[in-house]
Amino acid sequence: MSINQSLPGSDIDIFRKATAKTELDQVMTPASDRGFVVGVSSLGGHTRRIFHEHHATTHDFAENSIYIRDLSEPYKADLGGPFDFVLFEISPASLIKIADDAEIPRVTSLSAEIASKDVVLANLARALIPALEKPEEANALFVDQMTTAIGTYLLQRYGGQPVKVSDRSQKLSRSHEDLAKSLLRENLDGNVSISEVAKLCDLSRGYFIRAFRDTTGMTPYQWLLRERIDRARDLLRTSNAPLAEVAIACGFADQSHFTRVFAGIVGTTPGNWRRNA
Repeated sequence: MSINQSLPGSDIDIFRKATAKTELDQVMTPASDRGFVVGVSSLGGHTRRIFHEHHATTHDFAENSIYIRDLSEPYKADLGGPFDFVLFEISPASLIKIADDAEIPRVTSLSAEIASKDVVLANLARALIPALEKPEEANALFVDQMTTAIGTYLLQRYGGQPVKVSDRSQKLSRSHEDLAKSLLRENLDGNVSISEVAKLCDLSRGYFIRAFRDTTGMTPYQWLLRERIDRARDLLRTSNAPLAEVAIACGFADQSHFTRVFAGIVGTTPGNWRRNA
């Protein structure tokens, strides 16, 4: 493997596996009770010949194509060409928990898919690649928020039954909004999960995310990121603290991480912003 990365989630474990090899290889995995694996391809040109009990099928994976496999069934396939997959492993218990959090009917399985195109899921998976590449900078709140969205989407799209999602506005009470924002501010580094914040408000994760977004106009992670940048600007304007200290005080992994995020949002580096403030 040229890339072999992993990132644990509260309900979904995330992996990225890639190779530039073009020669044929074979993979075999025994049946297990681990649940389901969902693969999302960010490259085209990969082929897979899958051996079933009495026949074999060949599939071409284009960019943004996916597969969903039930891990309770043994698997054998010949792999050809390079690939780059983001993988999500979900246990049966997690499927139930995700459904309960999203307040939708319980789902215990996902429908099998092979080389089907799903741009929505591909974009969600792509958003997690920076966290896989730099796990030391991975924001727990962001990862939890993304896996909640991915799990809910998988159940709605591949859970085997139509799910009606309410588009009714759901807002937090003032006390719940204040509690949530207070806990998020106390954890500027993002090392607090959606579950912890939702539990403080006595709400499910899915309801809390929707209600927070309807109340503030932002997801919890977007709101926290804005708070971190606002705190950084205050420190840059009112103190002579080195950039490395400002970075840590605002919840960033280091100065390099701080500079990349600050420049991406503000449009200039922290040093330039301080000189012009």
